[in-house]
Amino acid sequence: MNNKNPLKNRKKVAILLFFGTIFLLAVFAGRIAFIMVKGEVNGENLSQNLNNLYTRSSILEANRGTIYDVGGESVALDATSYSLVAVLTDEWSNPDEPQHVVDKKKTAELLEKFIPMSKKDILATLNQKNLSQVEFGEAGKNLSFDTKKSIEQENLSGIVFEETPTRLYPNGIFASHLVGYAALPSGGEEEASSTDLTGMMGIELAYDDLLKGTDGKTIYQKDSFGYVIPNSEVETTEPVNGDDIYLTIDKRMQVYMENVMSEIDEKYNSAMVTATLINPETGAIIATSQRPTFNGTTKVGIDQLWQNLLVENTFEPGSTMKIITLAAAVSEGVFDPNAYYQSGVKMIGKEPIHDHDPEGWGTISYLEGLARSSNVAFANLMEKMSPETWKEYMDAFGLGQTTNSGLANEAKGSIGFKYPLEQANTAFGQGLTVTAVQMLQAFTAIANDGQMMKPQYISKFIDSDTGEETIVEPEVVGEPITEEVAHQTLEYLKEVVYNENGTGVGYQIDGYEIAAKTGTAEIVNPETKQYYSGGTDYIYSVAAMAPADDPKVILYITVQQPEIKDGSTTGSGVVKEIYQPIMKRALEYLSLGEEEDAEINAVEMPKVTGTTKEEALKILEDTQLNVTVVGNGDTIVQQLPLPNKTTIENQRVVLMTNGAMTMPDMMGWSKNDVLKVSEITGLEFTFEGEGYVETQSLEPNANMHDADKITIGLETP
Repeated sequence: MNNKNPLKNRKKVAILLFFGTIFLLAVFAGRIAFIMVKGEVNGENLSQNLNNLYTRSSILEANRGTIYDVGGESVALDATSYSLVAVLTDEWSNPDEPQHVVDKKKTAELLEKFIPMSKKDILATLNQKNLSQVEFGEAGKNLSFDTKKSIEQENLSGIVFEETPTRLYPNGIFASHLVGYAALPSGGEEEASSTDLTGMMGIELAYDDLLKGTDGKTIYQKDSFGYVIPNSEVETTEPVNGDDIYLTIDKRMQVYMENVMSEIDEKYNSAMVTATLINPETGAIIATSQRPTFNGTTKVGIDQLWQNLLVENTFEPGSTMKIITLAAAVSEGVFDPNAYYQSGVKMIGKEPIHDHDPEGWGTISYLEGLARSSNVAFANLMEKMSPETWKEYMDAFGLGQTTNSGLANEAKGSIGFKYPLEQANTAFGQGLTVTAVQMLQAFTAIANDGQMMKPQYISKFIDSDTGEETIVEPEVVGEPITEEVAHQTLEYLKEVVYNENGTGVGYQIDGYEIAAKTGTAEIVNPETKQYYSGGTDYIYSVAAMAPADDPKVILYITVQQPEIKDGSTTGSGVVKEIYQPIMKRALEYLSLGEEEDAEINAVEMPKVTGTTKEEALKILEDTQLNVTVVGNGDTIVQQLPLPNKTTIENQRVVLMTNGAMTMPDMMGWSKNDVLKVSEITGLEFTFEGEGYVETQSLEPNANMHDADKITIGLETP
């Protein structure tokens, strides 16, 4: 019999439920109190999570420092490029607002106006199958903001743009291996800023830390609808822009040198060519060029040679080394210009040393031996000094040591000096290797009163945020000879140019005295490890200082293995073809004490670089100057004439923007006006005929980047 009372059982259940509920409430209350006190759940900070939920940040981009020439003209600067993309799939489109290319034929017709690509090729690109989107190769890359804006105004469905920070080198080929280039790391195009640009070569690499800026950041609070919370704290870290660098390079001299080098390179296709113009009083490099080279913006040619020949390439200098040997011999008092010796051949033990004419010229004076570049004469001088003394002079002139240029991979060369034959060979430039920058440094001692100046390519650094300048002062790195010895050496070197038997007779410049030494150096065949012989398998060179009585410039040129097909010239003749126009232009351009006559209707050129195109045109509106704008960008980055330079009314002013270089309409222009465009763009123009422009091979507004050669037809009115 069941005696249980149902009522009593229900009371027990109720009591249990009551106390169970109380217990659960106590647990919940304790947990909530714990969370309120600690602010954590399962180790996660709730306050931090809430803050993260409503906190937003944005990057304040810093600029990479700009590289300028000595006069303040941009050589390398930040830019934004745009790449054209066409969306082909309708997967993301809706019928009312299509996001893909709908009318391919119309799209091709309109895009042809803005990119260097034919309608047919554009249509073929758009008609590719099984692709969701397509690009347009090089024709669709590196577009300027103006070009992007113009395309957008056509309201073409499915046409979008990818934005990429890039580096612009507005002069094209312009001391390219020295300046170098900066680029985004491979695969770093998405979400990149200017601070992601990294130096890959030259100054861009050597001073990457200075040029590279640091991005800033803004941190602020937003509500769940995306609005900034009123009175909330905004934390801002300002960006730090990279420092600007001013080179010692003079743009006008550099562009002229590049044009000469391109012309000679096309004519002779030499294995390697270098030319450097330096101020011996300060060591400042005024212009420097090499072949092969490349275009800094397009990178065309960069695959030919990565090496900076100025500092990385070592070679036997040949007879230009005799400048240093002569200075040492004069210093030691063993060079008697009127003493005689037997030319032709000299035996060092059982080994002969030959003059370049093996028969020699009989018994001649040492001064004539210098003029004729006699190896025997200089081997004798080395013996008169003693090998030990001669080695001390080579060390004092910095041979076998780097110049501490700061550029990557600078070589120091080598000096073979163990055996008597090796010791004798070094006196006339064989059996040792040097770099071009080493030789230039050594030559400054002869041209600068005995003080040897470190070659420098930077004139100053500027903090782009504060404007604070850091000047790079000229640096004396040695005094291997006295002022008197330097002057006497220059006097003797004039014999090379003005003696009827001199090897440098072809290096005379009307109106100026030149001190110079030519050179022809043998090259080792890397396969046989023996010297090449015959043909043009040599390095031809000249080192010239002018004016001889007080040099303001040194021009050092080397030409390796030129291809001379018709026999109309020699290897030394190729060097002369580079030397003559460059040295003449340098002496004329630097004026060297000559004053120019002032024009009655003179106009001082205002500074318009850094302004917008519209602002620049407004500034120049009342100057009575004829203004031409090159490029389709929105900001002026180059100008010719330079700021504060004096020109005359009605003269042509050329302004270059930060966009793609576009060909102006040159009909009726003078040759000099065309050359201004060549100078400001760094592109080579070929002229046919005389007079004024009648034809141009590149149509107006066409992209000049893609033109291998631009031919201008001139006719006399």
